[in-house]
Amino acid sequence: MSERESHHPIDPQFLQRWSPRAFTDERLDEATLLTFLEAARWAPSGFNAQPWRFVYALRGTPGFANILATLSPTNQSWAQRAAALVTVISQQRWTPPGQDTPKLNGMHAFDTGAASAYMKLQASLSGWHAHTVGGFDREALGRNLAVPEDFVVQVVVALGRRGDRSLLPEALQAREQPSTRLPLASLAAADRFGFS
Repeated sequence: MSERESHHPIDPQFLQRWSPRAFTDERLDEATLLTFLEAARWAPSGFNAQPWRFVYALRGTPGFANILATLSPTNQSWAQRAAALVTVISQQRWTPPGQDTPKLNGMHAFDTGAASAYMKLQASLSGWHAHTVGGFDREALGRNLAVPEDFVVQVVVALGRRGDRSLLPEALQAREQPSTRLPLASLAAADRFGFS
């Protein structure tokens, strides 16, 4: 496993959390999954609009197969072993306090991303791993889950206990390690945008 190193002091949980694809066949009980989602519930939200929604399914259920079927073939090859699949959805509109007409919430995706991160950190703190999946058919998944028109399917998160890389298709085995990050100087600048 590659070593991760921070350039400034941070809590070790941020370096220890990563996104494997190889999962054991261990089952995740619904109560534990709801603990992860409870952490997501407490994410910060502009005007407390809480635009996030989660549709989850445990492996072995029809709901799991329903979500899995919409993933790309490559993602299906490993996500089929996940203990649970969680679809992360955001509501685009909200009704501000004191108003009657819904309006576009420009923060819906941002706030939902924060809630998803809280879920994944709680999973990591609980000894589980989460891998975000972007390769799937959004329209098909929206139909499969009966997602209303005002909502956007953002990602699917696969949850499971980390397994050996030999469980993966050969093409993915070499990628099964924690990734590095760009240096902070490439991501943060004082006073004005100073990136190339």
